[in-house]
Amino acid sequence: MALTGRTALLAALGSLPVAVLAPSWTGMLAANAPLSLAILCDYALAAPVRTLQFTRSGDTTVRLGETAEVQLTVTNPSRRRLRAHLRDAWPPSSWPTGTEQASSRHTLTIPARERRRLTTLLRPTRRGDRRVERVTVRSFGPLGLAARQGNHEVPWTVRVLPPFTSRKHLPSRLARLRELDGRTSVLTRGEGTEFDSLRAYVPGDDTRSIDWRATARQSAVAVRTWRPERDRHILVVLDTGRTSAGRVGDVPRLDAALDAALLLTALATRAGDRVDLLSYDRRVRAQVQGRSAGEVLSAMVNALAPVEAALVETDARGLSAAVLANAPRRSLIVLLTGLDAAPVEEGLLPVLRRLTQRHTVLVASVADPHIEQMVEARGTVDAIYEAAAGAQAQARRLRTSEQLQRHGAVVVDATPDNLAPALADAYLALKGAGRL
Repeated sequence: MALTGRTALLAALGSLPVAVLAPSWTGMLAANAPLSLAILCDYALAAPVRTLQFTRSGDTTVRLGETAEVQLTVTNPSRRRLRAHLRDAWPPSSWPTGTEQASSRHTLTIPARERRRLTTLLRPTRRGDRRVERVTVRSFGPLGLAARQGNHEVPWTVRVLPPFTSRKHLPSRLARLRELDGRTSVLTRGEGTEFDSLRAYVPGDDTRSIDWRATARQSAVAVRTWRPERDRHILVVLDTGRTSAGRVGDVPRLDAALDAALLLTALATRAGDRVDLLSYDRRVRAQVQGRSAGEVLSAMVNALAPVEAALVETDARGLSAAVLANAPRRSLIVLLTGLDAAPVEEGLLPVLRRLTQRHTVLVASVADPHIEQMVEARGTVDAIYEAAAGAQAQARRLRTSEQLQRHGAVVVDATPDNLAPALADAYLALKGAGRL
């Protein structure tokens, strides 16, 4: 039985001097029989908690930064009116700091054998699965002097998906893709292009594209148009080792890499290429394989939502073996990893040649914008030392990038805001050059 603050007030207003006769609640109740009787009656008249029935409904997925609604229906099967405080306990990351109490605590009154629906608004601050812990109900008597309290397990899970903020770059990259496909006046020809159609010659066209047979059959000079090959295989590999756990600005490196992978997937599927996913550190954390163009993006978003960085060193040999197993024929391997000197020199470089001999390898990494700010610092002795440290860090990354390029890889190194469009541009450049 729980005694409420109102009990103390009534005791203070009683006929007996409670503070003198009863230094504790037990003594007070023994000395003040009318109050004891009132509390016991109030407790007896409180609606039972154990017999309450609960059902849930509402959202099961939500994008990070958006709001999800989860409904909890409470049924009171007893013959007493339920007057209660209810707490719907979700993990702390289900709300921004300081808003949990207003979102998860409810006051409700349910007449006998009726039901009420409560809505809890979730605004998660992290990706992954958010599982409700329990429902706690405190049922008060008519006087509010005492209450019954109990817990109920009412399971529900909301999966928090990546926000995919880089989607805003997709229209401009699709426009460039249409140019590569020969649907606009800008036509390209590379080693891996396919014949598309004939059109009239325009000054500035490559003379090697003139179709002399077609020109002989008509009065105007005809040129062939070309389009990049389709149905290429792309394997996106996310390194989820310890280097991906570091935060750059307001987001972990893994989240920035994940966002870039989603933009590349959306663009590549529109280009007619097939995209698979592999997330790896010392074992496979997530995998998407063999999905159609209309399914792969949603499957990738759902698979990557619960993936977190593991605080272990990535097994580069295991990663290489997993890549070769998932890409049996020539493919574009997009490896999203760090450019820290030690992990690259000791882990990635020794196995990179095996990959570049069979595939086109593109290494993409998240750069820290704070390093650029450090390099530009001036004015004080501390600022000059900071600028020197920033320049040294940049030089190490550049040296690591050059080592990867000498081993045959294409390297993209950009800040979190620029990584996704830079990776998409690198993909379009490879496609336009016929290197896929």
